[in-house]
Amino acid sequence: MDVPMSDRDVDVAGGTLRVASFGHGARPVLAVHGITANAMCWRAVARALPGDWTLYAVDLRGRGHSTALPGPFGFDAHAADLRQAVAALRLERPALIGHSLGAYIALLAADAHPGAFGPVMLVDGGLPLPVPAGADLDALLAASLGPAVQRLTETYPTPEAYVSFWRAHPALTHWTSDIEDYVRYDLTGEPGALRSRANPEAVRADSLELLTGSDRISAALHRLGGPTTVLRAPAGMFGQPPGLLPDELVSDWQRQVPQLHVTTIPDTNHYSILFSPQSAADIAAQLHAAETRRG
Repeated sequence: MDVPMSDRDVDVAGGTLRVASFGHGARPVLAVHGITANAMCWRAVARALPGDWTLYAVDLRGRGHSTALPGPFGFDAHAADLRQAVAALRLERPALIGHSLGAYIALLAADAHPGAFGPVMLVDGGLPLPVPAGADLDALLAASLGPAVQRLTETYPTPEAYVSFWRAHPALTHWTSDIEDYVRYDLTGEPGALRSRANPEAVRADSLELLTGSDRISAALHRLGGPTTVLRAPAGMFGQPPGLLPDELVSDWQRQVPQLHVTTIPDTNHYSILFSPQSAADIAAQLHAAETRRG
């Protein structure tokens, strides 16, 4: 059975932010997607939550149906947008969950506005990524996000052509209707020249801040006020090991911050950790357990 979905736009600096809601339960969770993604990536997780939950998924500034929002982009802008969304939706300290870039945004939003959010869950993100001193940031971006960024500059003749592009992705070998809905939601433009809704300027700005923000992310992790769940995939963005959060990085941060509770969800990669029905159910169960512990 699918979960009821609706959407609304909330006022933020420079325009409106799109928020999709899944369900009608009294327990709220605010969900934050990855760097070129959109709110629809959370549908499988929303479906797996108990009926007393509502999942609110934002389209980040510069993505999805928030693509028209102008800069500045970056962590501060996204954290302020999340705080505004919570106020506009009249949510009482919702749980906060983020995937990939969204995990970093969730961590820093909770750090900046500790009274606004409940438990925080980080999905395949949230731990500082090691960047060698003096590294060429443009080269690092090209190596890590090259194919994802390249698609933002390309056009597609039909929605089916864009779906076919994604179906060939090595991390999406188990195609589902949720993935297809997520892909189709991303399209904008005129027939014959369709393109992704993600704004390349926003993606680049957020990518650079992610690479240069290790000290800030580290400080937020050290200030965690309570147990925080980190869920990780053993395979990365192209469906092969290692994952985005390698073993050495995870072990180091567990030593530094004992409040981090890290679980590896087997047989997943950076994308399928959200889309696989089994892993979506695992995420939903962990989220429900964290909220239940809060009381």
